[in-house]
Amino acid sequence: MVNPKPVIVFDLDGTLIHSAPDIHAAANAILAEHGRGPLDLPTVTSFIGKGVPWLVKCLVRETGLDPALEPAMVEEFERRYDTAVNLTRPYEGVPEALSALRAAGHPLTVCTNKPVSPARSVLDHLGLLEMFDHVQGGDMLPVKKPDPAPLLATLEALGAPPARAIYVGDSETDAETARRAGLPFLIHTEGYRKTPIPALPHDIAFSDWRELPSLVARLVAAA
Repeated sequence: MVNPKPVIVFDLDGTLIHSAPDIHAAANAILAEHGRGPLDLPTVTSFIGKGVPWLVKCLVRETGLDPALEPAMVEEFERRYDTAVNLTRPYEGVPEALSALRAAGHPLTVCTNKPVSPARSVLDHLGLLEMFDHVQGGDMLPVKKPDPAPLLATLEALGAPPARAIYVGDSETDAETARRAGLPFLIHTEGYRKTPIPALPHDIAFSDWRELPSLVARLVAAA
């Protein structure tokens, strides 16, 4: 890779932010409206990563609700999503890592399966929105990750080819997205994946966000 510096594309939930508590609370509120008891946090966390329709499908399956309710429940969840921010926190070291990458000249973007409005809302609430040149939400194209189209659209929005980009994520979905798009992939090991790290395609695994700027520099130097 050569200058200008590669674009760094980030997944959101489980990568930049620990948002599962807010998603868990919203999910249980909707289940209560439909006469179902609450699910525990690990169960709801296991549903995160493939977008709201998938999460709702999992909620319905887990609680035995009528699948015909799914469209209405998706709408209910999305109505709550913009304000589901109060329990969400960035992972430790994220703001500092983003600042260091920007200072080093890297454009930064987000590519998430979360709808774009709640994605921007939570980033704004956490004071991180201004760090990013573009936010690609899961409702901006007809397909979601792991289809590579959203990731490629993110790069197109910045006028950057895939050969000048790096992807950072946390899950099976992100690993497959990076593979299909042909991008180097750094995986955050403290996120919401269910598969062991060695079983997922990746270039570098990291747990400490303070290490990310140096890891990116190493990856760029080796390219």
